[in-house]
Amino acid sequence: MDNNPLGIILLTLQDMPDKTRYIFVTGGVTSSLGKGIISASLAKLLQARGLTVTIQKLDPYINVDPGTMNPYEHGECYVTDDGAETDLDLGHYERFLNITTSQANNVTTGRIYKSVIDKEREGNYLGKTVQVVPHITDEIKHWVQLLGKTGKYEVVLSEIGGTVGDIESLPFLEAVRQLKWELGDHCLVIHLTLIPYLSATGELKTKPTQHSVKKLQELGIQPDILVCRCDRQVDSDIRRKIALFCNVSPEAVIQSVDADTIYDVPVLMKREGLDTVVLEKLKLKSPSEPDMDSWLTFLKKLKNPKLSVEIGIVGKYVELRDAYKSIAESVNHAGASNDCKVNIHWVHAEDIDGNNAGDILSGLNGLIVAPGFGHRGIEGKLLSVRYARENRLPFLGICLGMQCAVIEFARNVLGLKNADSTEMNPRTSFPVIDLMAEQKEISTKGGTMRLGSYECLIKKNSKTWEIFKLKTINERHRHRYEFNNHFTGEYERAGMICAGINPESGLVEIIELSDHPWFIGVQFHPEYKSTALKPHPLFVHFIKASLEARQPQVSRSASKVKTLTVR
Repeated sequence: MDNNPLGIILLTLQDMPDKTRYIFVTGGVTSSLGKGIISASLAKLLQARGLTVTIQKLDPYINVDPGTMNPYEHGECYVTDDGAETDLDLGHYERFLNITTSQANNVTTGRIYKSVIDKEREGNYLGKTVQVVPHITDEIKHWVQLLGKTGKYEVVLSEIGGTVGDIESLPFLEAVRQLKWELGDHCLVIHLTLIPYLSATGELKTKPTQHSVKKLQELGIQPDILVCRCDRQVDSDIRRKIALFCNVSPEAVIQSVDADTIYDVPVLMKREGLDTVVLEKLKLKSPSEPDMDSWLTFLKKLKNPKLSVEIGIVGKYVELRDAYKSIAESVNHAGASNDCKVNIHWVHAEDIDGNNAGDILSGLNGLIVAPGFGHRGIEGKLLSVRYARENRLPFLGICLGMQCAVIEFARNVLGLKNADSTEMNPRTSFPVIDLMAEQKEISTKGGTMRLGSYECLIKKNSKTWEIFKLKTINERHRHRYEFNNHFTGEYERAGMICAGINPESGLVEIIELSDHPWFIGVQFHPEYKSTALKPHPLFVHFIKASLEARQPQVSRSASKVKTLTVR
């Protein structure tokens, strides 16, 4: 047996602690084809069949996590319950599957190399030359199989970031090659490619897909299924041609036509039979046919609204919508819950000044001030908060948005003219927002903020209590600065109520105005816990309040909204 490689494969399969199947999703031709949405859609279909499913993202960049990246580099940094700063695709996974992800659901090259180097320093490889193969690839395989070996999941999908041919992704693809060899029919590879349409010749072209698959084959990986992005229908002749030249069966060539919304994609993939082909190739039986009733109900409400509402989102990265991806999706979930279409107006904080705030914001029915870091755009956010407060416009401030509400109230209601956050002005006379005590001795940046899920006790008889109807909630955080409790008495006497408190630290988690129809700021990030089938209560009630705030006068119509020019 020791000299028999086939025996080793059989032993590996027999010794597996579970019967988990592994699906890898790779991409070719170009980036941004939607691997995350395809992965989430397939997982949704398998879940709807009664299988237990999770997804992980394998990111090829050297950063340990995206926590220190500028949003222009990587879009939104998504935070899990256990405090992992992760890729924004994990937000798609949670929103589609209604599950929670963890540290194990996002693995980067930086994290892999750091783990291997730490082991080398500890002497784990004593006497050995540490190499990409086998040490790096073994570490990747360990993280890939970690979720499966918990015994919780029948299927683990792994989306590999980047595009086949990238230098950075080579160790991950080599690990996939090895796993495909080791796991046999417990493993398959789905390759997402592009079929472009050339208007000059009026043809869909298959050559980019052929070359992409050939590149994958050069690395020792034969894809089992091809999902082809396109902007129009792919006929049977083209599918047969792709199957022939890419060495896959014709039924394994799946088209993914551009959709009206990302939430259409699971339905389109079901129509294409993607889940059926996957189950056949994995020799996996599902307990039932896909039960998509609740998803279709959500989709119907999303696409057939009875009303509409105009919502402004004020931020400093509005030209990059992925920076606020979870907020935008949460607003859409809440819109569907309220049977209304949400028209989002992206407002650049830097373009708001004391002369134009009213003109820019006057046509809105509700206002969200988005989270962020740093001084840029702060004055515009403060002016937006003031407009919402004085004009009784429904307002939701998230993280820095809540802090801006606290600062604005101090300056314009409490009369503390120089009030500020010590993040923006370390010498302020009135530090109403201050660095958290446990952060003051921290000098490193990566993974050192207050991250993950924390408890919040909600004050009875508050507006927030009416929203949650719970004594205790748990929400996700990502911040270093907090409401300065030294000023609590002044705020509450003036009408700003500390409606939510962390029971351990006394940190103010929620503020609201007692004399305003709907004005709430939260230190946490509710957008991280909103899903398609379970929208977050704060967003649901914010949209409901915005609907109630609508006025029929021309001055408040959608035509009057002046969305700022994006830089």
